[in-house]
Amino acid sequence: MEKFIEFLPQHIHQLDLYLIQYGREKCDPGHSFGPAMREYYKFHYILDGKGIFEINNERYELKKGQGFLVTPDTICYYEADPHDPWTYCWIGFNGIKAAGLLRQAQLSDESPIYTWEKSEFFEQSIEQMMNSKTMNAGRELRLTGLLYLWLSAMIDCRGSEMKQKARENNKEHYISQVVHFIEVNYANKISVQSIAQFVGLQRSYLSALFKDVMGISLQDYLISYRMRKACELLSTTTLTVGDIARSVGYEDPLLFSKMFKKTMQLAPTQYRDQHSND
Repeated sequence: MEKFIEFLPQHIHQLDLYLIQYGREKCDPGHSFGPAMREYYKFHYILDGKGIFEINNERYELKKGQGFLVTPDTICYYEADPHDPWTYCWIGFNGIKAAGLLRQAQLSDESPIYTWEKSEFFEQSIEQMMNSKTMNAGRELRLTGLLYLWLSAMIDCRGSEMKQKARENNKEHYISQVVHFIEVNYANKISVQSIAQFVGLQRSYLSALFKDVMGISLQDYLISYRMRKACELLSTTTLTVGDIARSVGYEDPLLFSKMFKKTMQLAPTQYRDQHSND
């Protein structure tokens, strides 16, 4: 069996989207996984051969040029063909933006299959991930960029379906407005109610819509975004904790410290001590 795989450490300041692992494998005949589940998303792309993929009581017979998505906490099973076993590459990833990006590509546990004949793109992506090992600095950012490129390819190859969905449903438009509003105004005193007023929807409807599309509550997304910005300031500046709290929308430094520790499992000063030299 020809196989390589690299597992990557999780950087807790990369909350939006982060790569967990990547690899490539030429499977033996009948080689299988499961039935079991993962705790993160995992893309497979078939470079050669064929096999089967089962999820949610559905069975898919797949071949070269196709791929499948494994979603978190969902039982699945896949097996290489006994006569023409597949060779595939894969990436494992997660983050608060993962569900929304996959929704744009219309990929989920109910629609996990994609087809794209440009196999060289996936092979080159894996090769670039491997080559990033030689970087002296900035590898984490390079890997995140390659992950975004992979996801953009998924959206592109499903483009016609995405356009049809956009005509039928404006959900993504509202979510895009919300995300943009938070990115611009996170340092201000904003709330779920003020965000709902901005996009012109009732608070309860927007909250349900955001959770459905993004896989996280709007309140938790706002907190996570603010904490990510706080992590950047703690690791790259000498601002006081109080100044950082106000810079990310918290007038009360004690409340900020409490929320930071709850989110990051470290007090702000502890985080700074551990990450200020990164």
